[in-house]
Amino acid sequence: MNMTESTLDKDYKEAVISLLFQLADDDFLYAYRGSEWLGLAPHIEADVASSSISQDSMGHAAMYYKLLEELGAGKADDLAHIRPSSERKNSILTERANGEGFYMETPLYDWAYEVVRSYFYTQAKKVKIDSLCQSSYRPIAEAAVKVKMELYYHKLHWETWFKQLLNSTDVAKQKMTEAIARVMVDFGDVFSYGNQKQLIEKCALIDTEEELKSNWKMNLDPVFAVLHVEVPAIPEKAVRNGRNGEHTKDLDEALLTLSEVYNEDPVAIW
Repeated sequence: MNMTESTLDKDYKEAVISLLFQLADDDFLYAYRGSEWLGLAPHIEADVASSSISQDSMGHAAMYYKLLEELGAGKADDLAHIRPSSERKNSILTERANGEGFYMETPLYDWAYEVVRSYFYTQAKKVKIDSLCQSSYRPIAEAAVKVKMELYYHKLHWETWFKQLLNSTDVAKQKMTEAIARVMVDFGDVFSYGNQKQLIEKCALIDTEEELKSNWKMNLDPVFAVLHVEVPAIPEKAVRNGRNGEHTKDLDEALLTLSEVYNEDPVAIW
């Protein structure tokens, strides 16, 4: 089955829109949290690389929002900036603050947490993109092919940091171990489709939740084996499921910053 906009039935269109919102909102929030590290990364090479990854990820989100606009879900910029937190479909992991303080004031961010979150998220994104390249909805498949080319370098960057820190000092290892535990608390909805699970999987838009989880673990196994640690288990049930609009105050605060300029004049051409 290879569907395009002109051949969508009601259920299929609903599934496509739901999945696109999840993909778009994930990358939108992930890119924002990454952008908050500008000027704060451990050294200039890491600063440039992480900034570039954030820029790429925001571009991926923009692609998905544009596909939603083409499906009649609303104007892409409005979908990104105006929707309240209760309508967002991003995973909890992507909305979490980088640490205490605020970027423009007294940021006390945790680089170990950034490395673990980014590495685990990028690996999750990779297995999704690999699957989406075979999506029954051709525009998603075409977008996934473009994303895949950039994602290779994202994964390589974060995997390098992940290995280096876990092979470093006792202090670094301890911070990484703590970061892994924190990340996994919020990992329960990363592969979830929320209330739309049955519909999304039935439409063959992407692999099942269970297949994605298995592939994520399989991709991580060789790296963790070299480090002599076990791949952490994904929680069976999310404490909060962002796919169903269940979010934290971190998201509300992020959206205030993200949308501040846009809300000054939503009809302006930027």
